[in-house]
Amino acid sequence: MNAVQKKYQICTRTVMDTSDADISFDENGVCNHVHEFEETARNKWFPNDDGQRRLVEIIQKIKKEGEGNEYDCIIGLSGGVDSSYLALKAREWGLRPLVVHVDAGWNSELAVSNIEKIVEHCEYDLHTHVVNWEEMRDLHLAYLRSGISNQDVPQDHAFFAALYAFAVKNKVRYVFSGGNLATEGIFPRSWHGSAMDAINLLDIHKKHGNKKLKTYPLVSFWQYYIYYPFLKKMRVIRPLNYMPYNKDDAIKELEKIGWRSYGRKHGESIFTKLFQNYYLPRRFGFDKRLPHLSSLIVSGQMTRENALQELKNPLYAPDELERDINYFCKKIRISRSEFDDYVNLPLNSHKNYRNWDRRHKILKNVQHMLGKILGRKISAYS
Repeated sequence: MNAVQKKYQICTRTVMDTSDADISFDENGVCNHVHEFEETARNKWFPNDDGQRRLVEIIQKIKKEGEGNEYDCIIGLSGGVDSSYLALKAREWGLRPLVVHVDAGWNSELAVSNIEKIVEHCEYDLHTHVVNWEEMRDLHLAYLRSGISNQDVPQDHAFFAALYAFAVKNKVRYVFSGGNLATEGIFPRSWHGSAMDAINLLDIHKKHGNKKLKTYPLVSFWQYYIYYPFLKKMRVIRPLNYMPYNKDDAIKELEKIGWRSYGRKHGESIFTKLFQNYYLPRRFGFDKRLPHLSSLIVSGQMTRENALQELKNPLYAPDELERDINYFCKKIRISRSEFDDYVNLPLNSHKNYRNWDRRHKILKNVQHMLGKILGRKISAYS
């Protein structure tokens, strides 16, 4: 049964609802996302003294292993709240990060300014990887023609693929991620496939693209799950999970050095803003504010009542929407009518293209078996 056939229901603890086709509710009307968050949080979220102790141990280990090297860790800096705050904390911790920004062509002027503020304040060296625009444009068009939900894959995949490649090139083992449970602990898997699935990306491009991807950064299934974590011993660390991370407090701290808020999540990317606040709700009925606000609710940063009030606000002001659509069309070199045609294509799923799901399932089974044998959980990435 798909989302439109289900009788509408909303979680009694969060604001997640039946726009998630796979959502389920217990006898009290509490959705599965709450229970899954609580289970994950028990093992991966430590906003307390225990987290502080764990974080100190991690930082000390990174410093020791990085002695004699130019960098001891790597941070991908987008200019958003999470990565900016993480970069700020890394300076306080006395780390020497290789700071990498991947420019996929959609940075807002504010994002560029915020990145500069962070780099100047922390006295970091910034390495910027600029994705070939013609290849990026062709991949964006391929995804639009595919009609699937996650149009952000071309950006997201390039970000991580380039970051991991930079880490290996510079012999850096520890990758710092701003990903965290406090603000991103809830997300419906039915809405999207993995942005790291290069098999899916290449099949979509093969069927709908026109230009060869000669320089576009890619990370294969083998690289992501075997080469980087086991052969290169790369470890992804999420420091924000080891502290009482509060988004509003982080913004206040960042504003002290001249960083300015975007007013919305992922506002640093013009494309992501349009994709999340127009394309997804218009085509699929997915409002990404639901999982974002629900994450803040379960992490104690917002009440359900305030979240419901927030959802009454429009996703876009009409004049801002027109401005962003016109900018997108001009940048991607399509007409407004072509854009409207893409938005009104029949709905499609990433599952209708080749993907890594079968390989991923086999890998997880192997990890589970090894975990039983070794008496501990085996995971490629933290």
